[in-house]
Amino acid sequence: MKKAIIIGGGISGLSTAWLLRSKALAAGKELEITLLEKEQRLGGKIWSIKSDGYTCEWGPNGFLDSKPQTLELCRAIGVEQNLHRSNDNARKRFIFSGGELHRLPEGGPSFLKSKLISWPGKLRLALEPTPFIAAAPKGTDETLADFGRRRLGQEALDKLIAPMVSGIFAGDPETMSLVSCFPRIAELEREYGGLIRAMILLAKKKKKDIAEGKVVSSAAGPGGVLTSFREGIQYLADALTESLGGIVKPGIAVTAIEKGESARYRVKCSDGSEQEADLVIVASPAFAAAEMLAGLDAAVSGVLRQIPYASMTVICFGYERERIAHPLDGFGYLIPKKEGRSTLGTLWDSSMFENRAPDGKVLLRSMMGGACFPEYVKLSDDEVTARVKKDLKATMNIDAEPSFVRIFRHPQAIPQYTVGHGQRLEALDERMKAHPGLILTGNSYRGIGLNDCVAAAQRAADEALALAG
Repeated sequence: MKKAIIIGGGISGLSTAWLLRSKALAAGKELEITLLEKEQRLGGKIWSIKSDGYTCEWGPNGFLDSKPQTLELCRAIGVEQNLHRSNDNARKRFIFSGGELHRLPEGGPSFLKSKLISWPGKLRLALEPTPFIAAAPKGTDETLADFGRRRLGQEALDKLIAPMVSGIFAGDPETMSLVSCFPRIAELEREYGGLIRAMILLAKKKKKDIAEGKVVSSAAGPGGVLTSFREGIQYLADALTESLGGIVKPGIAVTAIEKGESARYRVKCSDGSEQEADLVIVASPAFAAAEMLAGLDAAVSGVLRQIPYASMTVICFGYERERIAHPLDGFGYLIPKKEGRSTLGTLWDSSMFENRAPDGKVLLRSMMGGACFPEYVKLSDDEVTARVKKDLKATMNIDAEPSFVRIFRHPQAIPQYTVGHGQRLEALDERMKAHPGLILTGNSYRGIGLNDCVAAAQRAADEALALAG
């Protein structure tokens, strides 16, 4: 019987283990699977912390239901009936600019009425579909900032693109790669010659498809409804862990992966133990994978070390609802860097999911740091609290003291798909051909979201099963 070892017990490793076992059973293949996780707690950055009646998400707060991967996994493990979709408030998103919150427009009329973008900025945006805006040279790995300035103008970059990049990636648009971060947008420009032109033509096609009874999806954006569980997103990781049973071995850190003798690879652990396996799937962050693989292949390790990570501090504030005058009828808001605030934005968690705070209270979750402010992760709790309170006063006029405060620090939170990321992946793919049975998966490579992790787990499981013979 062949043996597979999966390293990392976050959502990527758990999903890979579950899918690989399921696929092996369906194919009638005997495969011994072990998952090693250095922490006693499974789930990685997925962690729903319950305290004083609040549910605070340590990392991601859910996934969008517009893509099938995570929904299919939930259905397969029998937890689909427990899914909890955010309420309609989550559709309303805001940008803080010029001292006030502006709702992001959802269509042409609302965009024209919005004060978020000035009339000169709107006129510059109106030029986007015209021949005056040149396309990027073929094969160019353009930064998100360069793309924004070229197609939409500086104001749209500052007030729309940059906050979105900080909200999704905690990234700096001046260094992030368009084609690696948002491949669909790059594809639309290549195919249609512009974003507005693409949206118009795809909207017409969508209308025609709906009339013909066809199933359609969003043209350019992620779309979908933010989805979690009433218990928090950790429920998914817990369900996977429980289903895997004895396959999961917590509290075992992998120190090195080497060539094996009786099998292809030898996995060395911090407790001094060694295990050999025919297949090794590394579902750990790129920087951790680099350490494990340094002795096996210095070139692979070197490429992995080139994938940077942004730090992040997550701050949860709980308040008595009656002390907050703002209606909190939305997802929350992002803050452009040029506004000079300390936080990247704040999510109104208890407005999206009504059970995130006790009755009569609200939960606000702010983000601080990211690629543009890496030093913020080292601030003291008192300094973090003071800065968040100052920003909440400026953005929502909140004077009240929070009755509940929790601060979570992530020194290496989110991988950054900077310019050259695609070339790094190509180099990895080429070098990994020398190591059949060794597979890399996770959010360091081709998507950072929960849906992306599950999709990558699907690919890793298929590759492993094919190699299992």
